[in-house]
Amino acid sequence: MSEPDIFYILGNKVRRDLLSHLTCTECYFSLLSSKVNVSSTAVSRHLKIMERERVLKSYEKEEGFIGPTRKYYSIAVSKTFLVTITPNIFWYKGLDLDEPEKLEKLEIKLNELEKFPQDLHSMIKAFINANKKLEQVIEALKNIESYRNNLMKNLKDKYLKEVGDMTQLAILHYLLLYDTATVEDLSDVLNLKEREVREKVEELSKVVPIIIKKNIIKIDKEAL
Repeated sequence: MSEPDIFYILGNKVRRDLLSHLTCTECYFSLLSSKVNVSSTAVSRHLKIMERERVLKSYEKEEGFIGPTRKYYSIAVSKTFLVTITPNIFWYKGLDLDEPEKLEKLEIKLNELEKFPQDLHSMIKAFINANKKLEQVIEALKNIESYRNNLMKNLKDKYLKEVGDMTQLAILHYLLLYDTATVEDLSDVLNLKEREVREKVEELSKVVPIIIKKNIIKIDKEAL
């Protein structure tokens, strides 16, 4: 089975925003539509594209005894994608993320690579050796991303169980991934008014230590 055309998927901001929301939790259609500034018809089209590329999956679920049956969406892949584009190299690779195989000290000695090979055979040998170093880096990346993925899953489950506020979780999720954010960033990502963002950040700060300085928001790492 061929891999999804992830670069085509990520080339559209609406699709990136939808994926960002779905990393917090699976969502039904109308909830997803409320999170982005495009029509429901456009949202439906983007969801169909991502289902076609097998990035998303959907299913129907009844909402209680009298609630309507809703179509839910969730992300269907667990991968990290690497890409290099230069005038000399176009290369990409998808890494499947599972349980991290090992969390141990890793030493990659880049100073073992020959800096200025001169003849053709030396250049080819140096490139092959660089590939070996890269494979070590990739293996380390795969393990740390698997670790982050599992940790984020457990963190989300615990936060929703103990606090239960999806918008707070979305803000925490963003801060963990990007370290800092502005009110404008979060307003755009969450499709909320800036006043609403500030209110939710204040609520979040009662659970997680948050630094709010002017328009910049970040987790207070020293207070954890």
